[in-house]
Amino acid sequence: MKNQLRKEFAYSLVVPTSMGVRLIPENSAPVHSSSTFILNVTSAETNVASIASYLGLPVKVLTNFVKDSPIAAIIKNNLASRHMAFEGKEIPQGGPWGYRHQFNIADIGYGSRGPRVHNDRAGEVGRLLSVNDFDLDTLFGKKGVQIVHMSGLIAALSPETGAFCLELARTAKKYGTLISFDLNYRASFWKNREKELKEIFIQIAQVADILVGNEEDFQLCFGIEGPEEGGKDLSSKIDSFKVMIGRVKEAFPNASVFATTLRQVIDTNNHLWGAIMLEGDNWYVAEPRPITVLDRIGGGDGFVGGMLYGILRGWDPEKWIQFGWATGVMATTFLTDYAQPADEEQVWSIWQGNARVRR
Repeated sequence: MKNQLRKEFAYSLVVPTSMGVRLIPENSAPVHSSSTFILNVTSAETNVASIASYLGLPVKVLTNFVKDSPIAAIIKNNLASRHMAFEGKEIPQGGPWGYRHQFNIADIGYGSRGPRVHNDRAGEVGRLLSVNDFDLDTLFGKKGVQIVHMSGLIAALSPETGAFCLELARTAKKYGTLISFDLNYRASFWKNREKELKEIFIQIAQVADILVGNEEDFQLCFGIEGPEEGGKDLSSKIDSFKVMIGRVKEAFPNASVFATTLRQVIDTNNHLWGAIMLEGDNWYVAEPRPITVLDRIGGGDGFVGGMLYGILRGWDPEKWIQFGWATGVMATTFLTDYAQPADEEQVWSIWQGNARVRR
């Protein structure tokens, strides 16, 4: 997988996003019975970008901030601590009922009690993201970007963000930047906007080089038939998932990489986790394996981040899915909903099943 023939890039990965904060109770308690919460900075797109940024590649975040907001200050400090450059318009709050950063309030679940996530996005400043607030020609044309990664969450956030993501994809394509698109369908975002969003998602997917989604994403975003119902064994469904990905490839022949994760929930803290990837005409499968889960949120983003890291590093495709599988697993061992790998060796140890003490 190659992009333009330039030798230097200012950024390995660029992500457009709407930043917010996440509140989770201490000790895996339910939200409604808790009085003490842990606050972390969050967004799906920066979850993906964290793999590359922690492992030393230059990453840039395109977003909006609420001017003079202490929450915005927390977000900026967090992004800096994750080694991410960021750029965003400072938008005045406009009074107590004006703009703010989203709040994500999550019961991560425990044992037989499943996770519950409540999103409070009223007045979200990221919904105002506009192509007019960024110099995309300078970013992609003069500075250079290897991959731009977009999520369906940001593309569907508002008509403005949809237009922003579409123009971002078009500009990236013009300058030879690789385009990664994770569909991330959310029913609440699509309600009463199905026709509008389907058109935007199709236009982005038509120029994308890397497409990621689960069976529900491909069915609900594009109307592509999903995998056939199989038995309870996750491994037995792999062939039907390959058939589905084949249909996606027929619909979007410009893309050369297609991927989906496989998950079977035994209970909140015990899952089977696998992945399938098609690169060109070559299939790669990470067979489902048991994993122990602290917090499942962010596992899919961790997988995409690891896969993109392998692409950025120029590895053989087999290693892309292996590294992505492992960084997805790693993300489920953090309460931040994004993985913070110390080094590549730590990730490969997860893939190899080596959890021994390193001294």
